[in-house]
Amino acid sequence: MLASSIPPSLLLFLHILSPFSQPVDASKHVELKGAPLSHLLLDPGAGHIYVGGVNNLYQLTTDLEVLLHVKTGPYRDSPECLPPIVLQECPSAKDTDNYNKLLLMETGQGAEPGSLIVCGSLFQGICEKRSLSNISQLIYQTSNPVDTQYVAANAPGVSTVAVVITTKNKQEGGGDGDVLRLMLVGRSYTSKGPGDIPPITTRRLSPVVPPRRAFSQEEELGKLVVGSYSDYNNHFVKAVVHGNHVYFLFSRRHKKEYRTYASRLCISDRSFYSYVEVPLLCQGGYNLAQGAWLGNHSGEPHLFVVMAAGQASTPVATNRSALCIYGMAELDTMLRRAQEVCYTEGGQGSGGKEEAYIEYGVSSKCLKLPKVSLSEYPCGGEHTPNPIASAVPLKATPIVNSTIQLTAVTTATEAGHTIAFLGDRKGQLQKVLVISNQSGHLYGSELVDSGSAVSADLLLDESQEHVYVLTNSRLSKVPVSSCEKQTDCRSCLAVRDPYCGWCVLEGRCSRKHQCQRHLQSNHWLWSFEPTSQCVTVQSLQPANHSKEEQTQVTLSVPQLPALAKEESLSCIFGLLPPQPAIVMGNSITCQSPAPEHLPPLPTGSDHMILPVSLMFGHVTVTTGNMTFYDCMAVSRLNQSSQCLACVSSVWRCNWCPLDQLCTHNHSCPNQHIILNHRDSPGPTSCPLVYDLQSSALVPMGLSATVVLRGRNLDVYTDEAPYVCVVEIEGSRTNLTASVEKMHDNTHTFTCTQHQFQHPVSQLQYSAPVYLRRGERRIDASPGLRLQLYDCSAGQSDCSQCRAVPKEYGCVWCPGSPAPSCVYSQTCSSKPADTCPPPQITKVEPASGPLEGGILVTITGSNLGMKYEDVVGGVTVAGIQCLPQSKGYKISTRVVCELQPSGKQKEGPILVTVGTTRGRSTKMFTYQDPLLQDLIPNKGPVSGGTRLTIKGRQLLTGQTSDLSAFLGTQPCYIVEEVNDTQLVCQTGSSNRTGLVPVRVLFGKAERTIPNVTFHYLEDPVITSAIPAESFYAGGRVIRVEGRNLDVVQQPIISVWVEPLEVQRVSERCSILSSSQMTCPTPRVNPEVKVKGVWFQLDNVRVHYESIKGKSFTYYPNPVLFPINRENLDVPFRFKPGGVIAVEGQDLTRAMSKEEVKAWLGDQECDVKTLDSTHLYCDPPEVQPLSVDDSHELPSLKVFMGNLQVDLGLVQYDSNSLLPAVPLAAQIGLGAGAAVIILSVLVIILMYRRKSKQALRDYKKVLLQLETLEINVGDQCRKEFTDLMTEMMDLSSDVGGPGVPLLDYRIYAERVFFPGQQTAPLSRQLDLPESRRQTVEQGLQQLNNLLNNRLFLTRFIHTLEAQQGFSQRDRGYVASLLTMALHDKLEYFTEVMKSLLQDLVQQYVAKNPKLMLRRTETVVEKMLTNWMSICLYSFLKEVAGEPLYMLYRAIKYQVDKGPVDAVTGKAKRTLNDSHLLREDIEYCSVTLTVLVKNGVEVQPCPVKVLDTDTITQVHACLYGRAVSIFNAFTPFGYTLSLPCDKYKQIHTRELTAWLSGTLQKFVDDVFVAILSTKRPPPIAVRFFFDFLDDMAEKHGIDDPETVHIWKTNSLPLRFWVNILKNPQFVLDVQVTDSIDAVLSVIAQTFIDSCTTSEHKVGRDSPVNKLLYAREIPRYKQLVERYYSDIHSAASGCYQEMNSTLTELSGSFASEMNNLVALHELYKYINKYYDQIIMSLEEDSSGQKMQLAYRLQQVAALVENKVTDL
Repeated sequence: MLASSIPPSLLLFLHILSPFSQPVDASKHVELKGAPLSHLLLDPGAGHIYVGGVNNLYQLTTDLEVLLHVKTGPYRDSPECLPPIVLQECPSAKDTDNYNKLLLMETGQGAEPGSLIVCGSLFQGICEKRSLSNISQLIYQTSNPVDTQYVAANAPGVSTVAVVITTKNKQEGGGDGDVLRLMLVGRSYTSKGPGDIPPITTRRLSPVVPPRRAFSQEEELGKLVVGSYSDYNNHFVKAVVHGNHVYFLFSRRHKKEYRTYASRLCISDRSFYSYVEVPLLCQGGYNLAQGAWLGNHSGEPHLFVVMAAGQASTPVATNRSALCIYGMAELDTMLRRAQEVCYTEGGQGSGGKEEAYIEYGVSSKCLKLPKVSLSEYPCGGEHTPNPIASAVPLKATPIVNSTIQLTAVTTATEAGHTIAFLGDRKGQLQKVLVISNQSGHLYGSELVDSGSAVSADLLLDESQEHVYVLTNSRLSKVPVSSCEKQTDCRSCLAVRDPYCGWCVLEGRCSRKHQCQRHLQSNHWLWSFEPTSQCVTVQSLQPANHSKEEQTQVTLSVPQLPALAKEESLSCIFGLLPPQPAIVMGNSITCQSPAPEHLPPLPTGSDHMILPVSLMFGHVTVTTGNMTFYDCMAVSRLNQSSQCLACVSSVWRCNWCPLDQLCTHNHSCPNQHIILNHRDSPGPTSCPLVYDLQSSALVPMGLSATVVLRGRNLDVYTDEAPYVCVVEIEGSRTNLTASVEKMHDNTHTFTCTQHQFQHPVSQLQYSAPVYLRRGERRIDASPGLRLQLYDCSAGQSDCSQCRAVPKEYGCVWCPGSPAPSCVYSQTCSSKPADTCPPPQITKVEPASGPLEGGILVTITGSNLGMKYEDVVGGVTVAGIQCLPQSKGYKISTRVVCELQPSGKQKEGPILVTVGTTRGRSTKMFTYQDPLLQDLIPNKGPVSGGTRLTIKGRQLLTGQTSDLSAFLGTQPCYIVEEVNDTQLVCQTGSSNRTGLVPVRVLFGKAERTIPNVTFHYLEDPVITSAIPAESFYAGGRVIRVEGRNLDVVQQPIISVWVEPLEVQRVSERCSILSSSQMTCPTPRVNPEVKVKGVWFQLDNVRVHYESIKGKSFTYYPNPVLFPINRENLDVPFRFKPGGVIAVEGQDLTRAMSKEEVKAWLGDQECDVKTLDSTHLYCDPPEVQPLSVDDSHELPSLKVFMGNLQVDLGLVQYDSNSLLPAVPLAAQIGLGAGAAVIILSVLVIILMYRRKSKQALRDYKKVLLQLETLEINVGDQCRKEFTDLMTEMMDLSSDVGGPGVPLLDYRIYAERVFFPGQQTAPLSRQLDLPESRRQTVEQGLQQLNNLLNNRLFLTRFIHTLEAQQGFSQRDRGYVASLLTMALHDKLEYFTEVMKSLLQDLVQQYVAKNPKLMLRRTETVVEKMLTNWMSICLYSFLKEVAGEPLYMLYRAIKYQVDKGPVDAVTGKAKRTLNDSHLLREDIEYCSVTLTVLVKNGVEVQPCPVKVLDTDTITQVHACLYGRAVSIFNAFTPFGYTLSLPCDKYKQIHTRELTAWLSGTLQKFVDDVFVAILSTKRPPPIAVRFFFDFLDDMAEKHGIDDPETVHIWKTNSLPLRFWVNILKNPQFVLDVQVTDSIDAVLSVIAQTFIDSCTTSEHKVGRDSPVNKLLYAREIPRYKQLVERYYSDIHSAASGCYQEMNSTLTELSGSFASEMNNLVALHELYKYINKYYDQIIMSLEEDSSGQKMQLAYRLQQVAALVENKVTDL
C-alpha cells in the first residue's frame, strides 16, 4: 500500500509525546534511624509502609516520604527481671535498646478498624497495638503485663516470627460473634528471663473480654509442648498461612548437625494435635535457612528458601549459599505421609525403616491406629500421637548458588515466568529467572546499599513494579527492571532481562503487557529469548548509487510486523525529511533523495553512507545503510593516475579523457569515453606513461636525459606540447619533451637534458616523474620514479665505495684534496683497483678466557666489502677467530668468536682482506681467571644476598659475557666488575642446602675450590614490639624470630602516600639469629602512613602479618621548656631533688626505658614517665656545659630521633656562709685529729679481719666447686639412664597410648574428690510403686532449675544458712553441674551471673582475695566448668607430658630406698619426705618368667636389696602390666651380683634429682602455658569475662586482674591436676611420688604469682631447687596472659557452639535423676527458707515459683503443701 506523507512538524509533536520523553524511574531511598532496621510491612490498601528498628518505628508513604516517627526505646530494663521494672528489685536494670521483633497487621472486622501489632525485645518481649493510620496512637498497651503476655524473644540476636489467623470461636459466646482472632508465634529460646515459654504458642488478639488479656497465652489456645526448651532451640525464619494451615520454617540442631525444618498446623487446631514437621534438604550442604517466601511457580504455590552452609557443626552461616524451591503440594504430601505412618504404622515405613517419630522429648509415641485415622482426623485428635517429625527429608536441588551469603527472597510472576529477587549480606539485590524446580538463571544484580545486609523482609509493591529493600539504616525502592533505560532494540535484547522486550511499532523497551500489540507476532520481542532478533533490513537495492541522480530503493524486511489497513510506513534517509513508502509483503520501496538535498561528502572520501530508517509514525522500525558515491571525488583524490583510479574504482565510474572528467554517466561531453572495468577492459584503455626507457639511475651533478614511454595517447588531437615533470621534495622541474610515435602505437618522450642537484644524506633519492600535455596531466604508473644518487653520500672509505653495486658506477678516486667515492666519469685520476690495508681502531674486549667462546668486536675501516672477504682472515693473538655474519658491517665492523688457546698468551689482532692485512695497536690477552673466595657464604632461600666473589683476572671478556650461578640459580651482577672483585645478588632457590658457586666467562666456567654457598631457611619474624612510633622516628623496634642472622641487609620500611614520596627506610641491626633491632624511620607528618614492613633481603614481612596488629605512627610528643615563665632565665635547681618536665602524649609511643636525658655532659637519670610528666634525677654536682656559647649546662631529652633542648639549668649553692670564730676553729681542728686517729685504728682491724674472711671464703669456694663437679657427674649419668628409660616409655606411649581415664571417671574424681560412691556411679534407689511419681517430680524440679531466677534464689538461700558447710557447697555445686550438664550454655550464663555478684562483693572489700579459695557454690561450679571444658585439651595436648613426668618421677624414686611404713624416700625433691638415714643398698636384677599361653618369656626387672616383698611384688606386677597385661601369670628368679650405690649428701642428692627431672617439668609447663597453638576457647572466654569485670568495676590495677586469672585457672585447675594426676590418668600415686608432685605444684604456684620470689640461706630445699627457673616460668605465665588479652575478643559465639557440642557429647555420662534427687534432699532440709525466699521475690511471685516447688515436693515425697 502507499504510505501517506507525514509532515515534519507532526513528527516533532509526536516525539515530544513519546514515552522516551518521560524521566526514567530510578531507585529511591531514605535513611532512617534505628539501625539495624529489622522489619518491613506494607499496607497496600492505605498506601502505607511501616518500618521497625532499634528504638524507632516509622510510617511512610509508598514513595518513601516519612509520615510519622515514634520512639520505642531505650527504657530501663533487664532481661533477667520481669516487668514492671522496679529498680529496688532489679539492680541489673539499665537503659536498654528496644529491638523490633514483630511487625504485623491485624485487619479490621466490620466497623472495627485494623491495628498494627508491634512487639519489641524490652519487658520480656511484650506487644502493643497501634493505629494503622497513625502509629503514634496507641490502641492497646499493658503497663503491668503477666507472664502469659511475654511474646517475643528478649535478646537482640534471637528470632521471633508470627502470623495472624481468624477461626471460628467454638467455646466462647458473645463478643465479636463467632470469630476468634489469634496470633501464632514462633520464638527461639533465650537463656535469660523466663525459661518456660514454648517454641510455638497461640496468642489471643480479639475478642478480649475480661479477665482475658490481649496477647496472652491461654491454656485452651494451645502451645507446642517440649521436654527441654534449651534442647529444642528452634531458630525461626518465617511463618506463613497457606490454605487451612500455618507453616513455620526454622533451623535446629539434629544430633551433631543443624538442619532446616518446615512444620505445619491446622488453623482450627487449638491443641496442636496436628503438629507435624519435615526436614528440608537443599543439596550441596546448604542447611541453614536465612529467608523464605511463599510464591507461585508454574501456576502452583511454592516455598522459596534461601539457604546457607553452616560453619562446621555450628549455627553460624558461611558465605556459601543457594536458593532452593519446595512445592507446597510436595511438602503437604510429605507431611501427610509422616502423619499417616505415625498414626497407622508405628512410624515404620514399608521396608521397616523409620519414617516418622515423636519429637520434642514428650511421652507420646507412634501408634498403629486404623488406616482411616488420617482421613477421619486430618487435624489429629486426643488419641492421635503428636508432635510428629518426618525422618525422611524433602529434597531440592539449588536453583542458583552464591558465594555471598543470601539473606532474603521474594518472587514475582511476569508474563508467565517466575522471577526471584534475592538480597545478600553485601547489600545487593540479585535477580533470578526460575526456569524449573531444579534450575534458574542469575540475570542481574544491583547494588542497593554497599556493605549492609538486606533484611529478610523483602517486599514487592502492589503494582509489582518495585521492590522495597530494607538494609541496616536505609529503606530503598528499587524498580524490578530497567527496561525504559534501553533506548534501542539491540540494547534492549542484550540486557537479557525477563521483564523486558522490544515493542517494535512503539519503538521502546517495555514489559510485555505495556506493549499494545504484544499478542501479535513480531510485535514484542522478548529480551530473554536467545532466538529473539531485532527487525533488520535483510537487503537494500541498490546498495550504492551515484549522488548525482535519484532512484527507487527497495528494502527487504523479513520480520516486518503486520499493519492495519489504514496504517503506513515511511523512509528517512539520514536526517532528511521522510519519504512515503510502498509496502508489499516484506518488501518496502522508497524514492532516494534529490541530489541537491544530500549532505556534502566527508573530507578525503569519495562516498558517504546514509542510514535508511523505516518509520512507523515517529518510531524507527529498522534501519539499513545505503552508499552514495561521487565519481568526480574519485579522480580528485588520485591526481597522479586519475583515469586508472576512475575506471578501477568499486563504484560504476567512467573516464572522459578529453574532458578530464570521472562520471557515473555512460556518455561524455566530447563523446570519447573509457568505461569502468566492470563493463570493459577499463584500465588498459587509459592514456598512460607506463615506463622509463632511459635508466632510472641518475647521478647527481651530471647532465642526464630522461626518456619516457606512453600508450593510448592518440586520443588527444590538439596541438598542446608535452612537458616532463620531476618532483624533488615538493619542487617541480619542468623539462620540454620531444615525442616520437612508435610502430606499436606507443609513444617515446625524450626530456631535455638536465643536471640534477640535491643534497642527500644517503646513496640515493627516489623522485616521481610524469608527463603533462598542456593543462592535462597524463596518468603515470604508480611506481614510475627516477633514482637520483650521490656516490660520496655515506661511502667514507674505499671498501664501502667499492661495495656499491656496479650499476651505480661509483669508484674510489685517489685524487686531491683527499681520496673519496665519486661517479666514475667525474674521477680526474685513475680509480683505485685495490683498497688500502684494513685499519683497526678499536677492539672489545681486550681479554678473553683460555677456552674462548666469547665474541670479539673489531671496529675500523676497509674491513672488507662483504662478509666473505673476512672469513678465515681474522686472528687474535695468533689464534683463529671465526667471523659472525650477523655482526658484520661493510668495511667498518667485524664480530668474531674467540677460539681456545690452551694457555695464557698475548698478541695483536690481525684482519686479512685479500692480500692486505691490518694489525691492532693494542694487545689482546688470553687470561685464566681464578675464583678465590666468597663473602658471605650463606643467605636466605628467597635470595637478595649481595655476594662478593674475590679472585684475579675476573674482568676477562666484557661484563655482558660474565654470568654467575649458585647451583642452577642465577646470581645477578649488580656492580661494575674489576679484576679482583665481582658483586652479584642471589636469586631465589626452591630448596635449602649447599650449592657450588660458578662464574661463566662466555662459555668458560670457573668455580671456587672447596667453597660452597649455603641456602638457609628464610628468616621468620615472630614478634616485633613496640607497635607504635612517632613521626620523628628513631624508636627501637625489638624484633624476634628465627634465622635472622642469614639476612645481609635488614631494613624497616614505611609505605606512605602521596606516591611521590612512596617509602622511607632505616637499616636494622642484627644481634643474633633470633634478635635484631630496627629504628623506626622518620616520617613527614603531612603524609599518610599506609603500612610498615621488614625487608630481609628478598623476604618481605608486613607488620600486620606478624601478630595481626597494624603499626601506628602518632604525632611527636611535646616537651615544654623547664622554665616556661621566662625562657631567657636559667632554671634554678636545688641539689637533692629531681627535675620535673611537663609535656603532652609522652607515653603514647614511648616508654621510660627508651628516654634519655642529659644535663650538660652527664646523664640525668629518668625515674618516672607518664603521659604529661618526665622526672629525672640529675647529678649532685652541677655538670659542665657541652655548648661553648653557654657556661651553664642545658637539659636535653632524647626520644628516638627526637632531641629537645629544654633550657639552661643552674644549681643553687650556699657559698655565703657566716664567719667561724677562732676558738671554734681550734676546737674543730682538735676534734678532727681525734676522729682521724680512731678511723685509722678501725681500718687496721678491718683489714686483718677481712684477710681472714677471704681465706675462709676461698676454702668454702673450693668445697662448693668439688660438690658441683660431683653433682654434675652424677646428674649427667642419671639423666642418661632416665632418658634411656623414657625413650622406652615413649615407644610404649606411641603404641597403646597414654592411659587416660574416660570422661565419666574423670568427672567423678574431679566433681566428687575422695568420695567412694559418687552420684555418677549410683542408681536411683526407689520403690517401684513410687518411682514414676518421683521421677515426674524430679523432672519438674529439672524444669525449675532451668529457671534462672529460681536457681539463683535457691543457691543464695542455701549459702545464707549457717548449717550449710563448705563441703555442702562443693557437693551442691557438683550436683548442679551434673543436673545441668546437658545445658552447658545455660549453666555458663548462671555461673557468670553468680560470679558478677561475687565480684561485686569482693570489690567492696579486697578484690585481690576473690577466687582464692572455694568458699561459695559458684567457685566450685567454676572448677567443674573448667574441668569439663579442658578435658579435650588434657586428652590431646597436656596428657602425654603429664604422664611422662609421672613416669620420670616414679623411675627416680624407685631407684632409691623407700620406707614402706612412712613413705619417705631417699630420692625425692621434698625435704620433709627425705629419708635421711644413711643406708647401704644395691640394685638386684630379677628375671621375671612371664607365661603367655604355653610360651614362657623371661623379662629382667631391677629392684633394690632393701625392698620389702610387697614393694618387689608391686614393681614386678607394674613391669608385667606395662609389657603384657594385668592378667598374665608370672614367677621370678634372682640374678646376682648387685650394683652398689655410693652415698650422696642430702642436698646434693635433691639438687641432681631436680636436674634430671627438669626437662619433664619444662615440657608440662610449656604444654599448659604455650600460645603457639591457640589456647583453649574456655580460657580465652573466661579471661575475657574477667577483663570485662575489671573494666566494669573500674579496676585498673593489672596485678588484681593477674591474681583473678591465676586463681581461676592455674591454682583452681592445673595445680589440682599436677598434684593429682590420678584424676586424669589411670595411675597409682604413692606417698613418695605425691611428695615430689607437691614440690612441682608449688613451683607452678610460685610461677603464677606476681610477688617477687625471694630465697635465703634458711629457705627449705624445695624452695631453692627451682629458684633459678621460676623467673623464666613467670615470663611464660605473663606472656600467656598477655597473648590471650591481646588476641581479638568476641569468642562468645564460638564458646556457645563449643558448649552446645560438649552438652551433647557427655550428657549421657551424667546420672541426671540421681543428681536431682540428691539436690532435693537439700531442698527438703531447708524447705521453709527456700519457699519464703521465693515468695518474697516479686518476679518469683509472678512466675509462681513457690507454687511450682510445692508441686515438686508433693510428687517426690507426698509432702503436704498449701496446694
